[in-house]
Amino acid sequence: MLPSHHFAARTAGLTLEQHIPGQKIVQSTGEAWKEAEAQIFCRPVEEEEVLVPAVADPLLVWVLSGEAKIEERELSGQWLHSDAKAGCFFLTQTEAPYLMRWKAKQDTPFEVLHLYLGLPLVNRAARSLGLTPSRCRMQDVSGARDTFIAGVLSGLVAEIRSDTPDNRLFINGLLESLTIHLLRCYATTQSTPTAKGVHLPAWKLRKVLSYMEEHLALPFDLDSLTALCGMSRFHFSRSFHTTMGQSPSSWFIRRRIEQAAILLRQTTLSVIEIALSVGYENPSHFSNVFRKIMGVTPRHYRKRQEP
Repeated sequence: MLPSHHFAARTAGLTLEQHIPGQKIVQSTGEAWKEAEAQIFCRPVEEEEVLVPAVADPLLVWVLSGEAKIEERELSGQWLHSDAKAGCFFLTQTEAPYLMRWKAKQDTPFEVLHLYLGLPLVNRAARSLGLTPSRCRMQDVSGARDTFIAGVLSGLVAEIRSDTPDNRLFINGLLESLTIHLLRCYATTQSTPTAKGVHLPAWKLRKVLSYMEEHLALPFDLDSLTALCGMSRFHFSRSFHTTMGQSPSSWFIRRRIEQAAILLRQTTLSVIEIALSVGYENPSHFSNVFRKIMGVTPRHYRKRQEP
């Protein structure tokens, strides 16, 4: 069995991977990456809106190629704009879910590195600087440049793209140097320890999201989800809402409708057949729910997709 800190870092990436579209090009593997995770993605040219869940591990995103206009906002906030170009980075350690969207230029692939820093690594680096880990938190940084960060990340990218086995000593040295630099330059220290939130742990979130995806055609079953996590209905629902910004049932309904929209675009199935495939036996109820979420009825939505 993998150590718990290894599993936490790995599932952080897997959880976020479910929510941000794109083709994964490279994935870090092996014992050398037990305290961190690296992924390289090629993102689509344009994405209208993506819900990014709260993930406890600090996340560093580095733009490898391409150029895009990135917009981010809290669930009840205003859109904030930043320009993403090759060599710039984004840093977050979000305590709450947020929304993002982007539009990239089409002449160059929009490729990004995601690097998750495990909390054991971050806490150890904080203690080496004489800091109290529970009082430290990474700042939110968008579209910045840092020559030290670029140099370290270039080394990590070269290592995970290499055909030779990853060198644990080399990777650990880069990760520890990077983490210390981030703590020195891009972290805040609070006078009192940060309060622990009620976020759903990454592995539990992935487990329940996968379960709901596989059972979209069946009635929503809160008891099955709580049983998967070993939590009470109240604590599970509260933790899920804190992490995802919506209740489990709301997420389930939206995923049903998103799946229905895909079928309307990509198949010739009738509206009734699609409604049944996502768990709605009453076509009228399905149409009402679809219109509430998508803004138009299923028939109008399909017609709008026609060339």
